[in-house]
Amino acid sequence: MIVTGISVTFIVGTLVSWRTLAAIGILPCFLLLVGLFIVPESPRWLAKVGRKKEFEFALRRLRGKDADISEEAAEIQEYIETLQDLPRVRVLDLLERRYLLSVTVGVGLMVFQQFGGINGINFYATNIFKSAGFPSNIGTIIFACIQIPFTFLGAILTDRVGRRPLLFFSASGMLIGCILLATCFYMKVHDSSSGFVAILALTGILTYIGTYSVGMGGVPWVMMSEIFPINVKGTAGSLVTLVNWFGSWAVSFTFNFLMSWSSYGTFVLYSVFNALAILFVAKIVPETKGRTLEEIQASMNT
Repeated sequence: MIVTGISVTFIVGTLVSWRTLAAIGILPCFLLLVGLFIVPESPRWLAKVGRKKEFEFALRRLRGKDADISEEAAEIQEYIETLQDLPRVRVLDLLERRYLLSVTVGVGLMVFQQFGGINGINFYATNIFKSAGFPSNIGTIIFACIQIPFTFLGAILTDRVGRRPLLFFSASGMLIGCILLATCFYMKVHDSSSGFVAILALTGILTYIGTYSVGMGGVPWVMMSEIFPINVKGTAGSLVTLVNWFGSWAVSFTFNFLMSWSSYGTFVLYSVFNALAILFVAKIVPETKGRTLEEIQASMNT
């Protein structure tokens, strides 16, 4: 649904000015604000703070008035009690040996997801198409449309194929896409055929975003929910998310500077990160498909 929203915005953005697009963006914000008055509070949070009646009421609203919530309510209460008995974990505690592998996997996947260049390519796709001589509106619409089916495919394959194969495939495709883009801009700098350069740019971007959507886009978030014990999920999850958003900012902020320095060098740099991502998955990232959370965490946090 996130990708659908982004893709719709990309397409609408090719038809209207940026001011009109910003004004249109007010509508979903308003709907979200109204919706918050309807959405019940998190049952787990209500259970955690001891508001039992409100907890049961919220859970029943979410499951339906005729649903039997007794078993799920008992499981949530047991989970909250177990969590309260465990020691609280601070950020520095994540450096302990027992958590080091899971933190390395979580942080590493987010580093390679972002520094592989996704937000540089995503946010500046229109400029890339223009620079390569491909019609920017057509390229942006194709770019937006391809993300939805490939993300849907990734959601289907995550539990069928496994996490590691999808990450391998995704990082490899991103590497190929960046190499094609580097080649495209190298040829453009050296006054090669503009028609071939434009097609090469389109192929590179579509290869990159298609393979990113299948694996590196979603799988790191899936694995983040699996690899941390319950007493460190909040702290570790916050750290991993911070790294993700820092990477997003850094790549977005530096993209234009890098392109001014060297257009093809920018994509060579992203290629290096994607190549390292393949090695990281091969050497560090475990397969979690078909294993319980307890089995995953016991193997990684001992």
